[in-house]
Amino acid sequence: MYDSQSLSHTIWECKYHLVWIPKWRKKIIYGELRKYLGEIFRELAKQKECNVIEGHLMPDHVHMLLSILPKYAVSQVVGFIKGKSAIQIARGYQGRTRNFVGQHFWARGYYVSTVGKDENNVRLYIQRQDEEDRRFDNQMKLFE
Repeated sequence: MYDSQSLSHTIWECKYHLVWIPKWRKKIIYGELRKYLGEIFRELAKQKECNVIEGHLMPDHVHMLLSILPKYAVSQVVGFIKGKSAIQIARGYQGRTRNFVGQHFWARGYYVSTVGKDENNVRLYIQRQDEEDRRFDNQMKLFE
């Protein structure tokens, strides 16, 4: 069955599969930062009235299944989450307290795909990112 929600004059189901990377795709999402980012993403999504349905943090990218109200543009929500999380990372892990001009943690772009009836497949894909990453690495070693 569908997981639709409603506003005063609208019934909607807007779910998106999002992927973005740190600047230069550095493998820097690990340990304490990894635990910290999950909490940050969920809190920032709540501020925009969104819900993180599923998420997985890899060392060099973020996968997220996000439910967004139709009154918000996807780019607006993603920009908010990436921008605010970068500031919190700079404060918590880079020792900066102010003047964040020119400081970038995330790369500029992102991948987005709408999720319809394939929600379960997308959830499984996000949950199995570790396995997919290892499988891809093994395939690449064959070509070396």
